[in-house]
Amino acid sequence: MGCIGGGIFHGIKGMRNAPKGTYRRLAGSFLTLRQRAPITGGNFAVWGGLFSAIDCSLVYIRKKEDPWNSITSGALTGAILSVRHGAGAMLGSAVVGGVLLAVIEGLGIMFTRYSAEQFNAANMMQEDPNASASAGVSPMFGQQQNSYQ
Repeated sequence: MGCIGGGIFHGIKGMRNAPKGTYRRLAGSFLTLRQRAPITGGNFAVWGGLFSAIDCSLVYIRKKEDPWNSITSGALTGAILSVRHGAGAMLGSAVVGGVLLAVIEGLGIMFTRYSAEQFNAANMMQEDPNASASAGVSPMFGQQQNSYQ
């Protein structure tokens, strides 16, 4: 995912920063893509691996699976990855990571609740399977049944 996203981003960036001319822009695009996309993919893999390790550790320690694990994992991942830049950068990255994961988890919960309401038994209309056959309507495409007898 990181390599593909990085490939698209760096391909466009290389095309924009290349000299004029179709050949030069394509060559610049492929050169930048080839040089930078694997780095972006690797960074994404490091972030994902650290996030997963922290998330699984929190599930093991807390003995529960809830959105707080993901939010905390995002904050800790951001802080750990920016530790070389100082305490201020760690705090900023932790806040960004926590807020980003909180938004993702919140949207996931909202989507789950919305889709669960669609399948609620009170919202579904009950149909009698014999009603359509007795009315001469085929269950397929609502067409009339031909009676040849």
